[in-house]
Amino acid sequence: MTYTPMSKQKLAFLPTPVAELEQLTARLGGPKLYIKRDDQTGLALGGNKTRKLEFILADALKKGADTIITAGAGQSNHCRQTAAAAAKLQMECHLVLGGEAPPAITGNLLLDNLFGAHVHWAGENRKGEDIPELVKQLKSQGKQPYVVPYGGSNELGALAYLEAFKELQLQQQQQQISFTHIVFASSSGGTHAGLALGAKIFNSQCQIIGINNDKGEGDAVPLQDKILTLANQTATMINAQVKLDSADIQLNNHYIGQGYGVISQQDKAAISLLATAEGILLDPVYTARAMSALLDMIRTNQFSSNDNILFWHTGGAPALFAYADKLGC
Repeated sequence: MTYTPMSKQKLAFLPTPVAELEQLTARLGGPKLYIKRDDQTGLALGGNKTRKLEFILADALKKGADTIITAGAGQSNHCRQTAAAAAKLQMECHLVLGGEAPPAITGNLLLDNLFGAHVHWAGENRKGEDIPELVKQLKSQGKQPYVVPYGGSNELGALAYLEAFKELQLQQQQQQISFTHIVFASSSGGTHAGLALGAKIFNSQCQIIGINNDKGEGDAVPLQDKILTLANQTATMINAQVKLDSADIQLNNHYIGQGYGVISQQDKAAISLLATAEGILLDPVYTARAMSALLDMIRTNQFSSNDNILFWHTGGAPALFAYADKLGC
């Protein structure tokens, strides 16, 4: 099926590798596990947001923006990659971060500073609630600001992961693999919407399973509904003649635990297991939660021994350094 292409600004090193997790598979006794390394997208130590920013910042440049604004948690991977992309494109960057300024600058926040971003602390508002006022201030200074949505999760961000699914289709052909499941961290919804749309457009039988790690307190719309709406809005934007329904969006809510950014013993165990088995680092907020869920699903026989499961690594390892005390390191 064809769809209308959109312009993008090259920022990422693509395609990212697909590798078999032989040692992890052996330790678990199957099924066969693979990993898609979007932690190696290249910009600012990598991550899934770089793919999204290629489309979003192309739109910003097209509209004449000279200043980028986005929001996230204090250790936001999205904000770190946005700051790096803005630096590469020589645009001013403002980050509205939840929480208060910490006594020590480390992890993603250290990188935000190295990339020259202007950081605004917003207390409990980590999802951009304070951005409208900042936009007014910057416009009054003669700047042309462009707001990148939370997590880069709009139609352009979702389109990036439709393109990523297309990339994966070619890799499966080249490596003669057929994945039965794709498991990944689902939070702001853009990655999930794009992968689900890709599966629909390319008529894939692979199950797309997002692992929710956020209770969504204060959110007016449940995450699954957001993902479905975004997937269909993206399909409309690119003139793809498909429509997704709720059955196309698999969001596993059983592993939220204490919520966003609260690392559990299971998360720590997942980080340790992948590090010692494969030499691959997970981040403490997203991919550790998704991997710990995948491990539990395997151990509780939610997959068959014949399945080929792809873990889509969305990045975030720089945050490990900010969580050293919680990881017991």
